[in-house]
Amino acid sequence: MGRTLVIGDIHGAYRALQQVLERAGVTKHDELIFLGDYVDGWGESPQVIDYLIKLKSQYRCIFMRGNHDDLLLEWLKTGEYTEQWFTHGGQLTTEKYKDLTKERLELHILFLESLEDYYLDAHNRLFVHAGFTNLNGVKHEYFTRMFYWERTLWETALALDDRLDHNHPQYPKRFTLYHEIFIGHTPVTRIGETTPQLKANVWNVDTGAAFKGPLTVMDADTKEFWQSEPVYKLYPEENGRN
Repeated sequence: MGRTLVIGDIHGAYRALQQVLERAGVTKHDELIFLGDYVDGWGESPQVIDYLIKLKSQYRCIFMRGNHDDLLLEWLKTGEYTEQWFTHGGQLTTEKYKDLTKERLELHILFLESLEDYYLDAHNRLFVHAGFTNLNGVKHEYFTRMFYWERTLWETALALDDRLDHNHPQYPKRFTLYHEIFIGHTPVTRIGETTPQLKANVWNVDTGAAFKGPLTVMDADTKEFWQSEPVYKLYPEENGRN
């Protein structure tokens, strides 16, 4: 049996992705679960997608949909974009995508369309980019875009009193539905951390690769993790989303 490896938000950091997978010693026996946000930030978003497509053909991979991935897909299919996306990494991504061949673009669109909203494994562990809002769980979510946009799951976990028992009537029901929840989306650098953080039963594996942090791979079973160099050091000629 191989490992279940969870990969945090990449944000165009192709060099960091290669580095951290090498450091983790990934083998064909491992299952790779990517939490989304493959693009926007550093200048190699197309190379990241190319690499993930190649990995998919060689390894057992599951790819979540991130909000940045959805925004890129919308632009690739319609040419439409929001100013907010443009100023949060989208502009650089569109510049890099203008040089792609039609065939390569079509492959990227197919990949982005194939992304999963969430993954629930046999151990009742939930993997999702951002979170969910329905108190009965992901299968009952009314607004599916919340899987890759919402932040209240992590904010609630951060604010939760550790002394509150799981059976207490005030304990948030969302944290009782799954054994563990693995997310990205909101970098832990916002709370001054650069390693995966556990709050309630939520593991946040976004260690700020888009900014000053590293890219992280974590073993979902043992909680051992591997990290790239802080990504800005791998792209000294760029600013990322800093």
